[in-house]
Amino acid sequence: MSTVPEITVSVDELIGANKYNVDEGGSHIGFTAEDVDALDEAEFLKLVKVCPAALYKIGPDGRKSFDYAGCLECGTCRICCEDTIVARWNNPAPMMGVQYRFG
Repeated sequence: MSTVPEITVSVDELIGANKYNVDEGGSHIGFTAEDVDALDEAEFLKLVKVCPAALYKIGPDGRKSFDYAGCLECGTCRICCEDTIVARWNNPAPMMGVQYRFG
């Protein structure tokens, strides 16, 4: 009887292999408030929990932050909070956004 070798997959390594063409002109994701700290905390916490790229963060001081530069364009934030704090989610401009290297 043969055994199957154990394979360990590192999501961080796979995400790190992607190439990102960041649109410095602005984010393709917009919120109901200009200042992310003004967004509803419970709704923002949903985004912290569901974003596979960990773009939404709450610091030790309680301040919220968001960085669209590493967005995987999966749309999870739109699905989760489109009716609450995510006011706009568009595909990035042509030639911008993520270019997947492994799938």
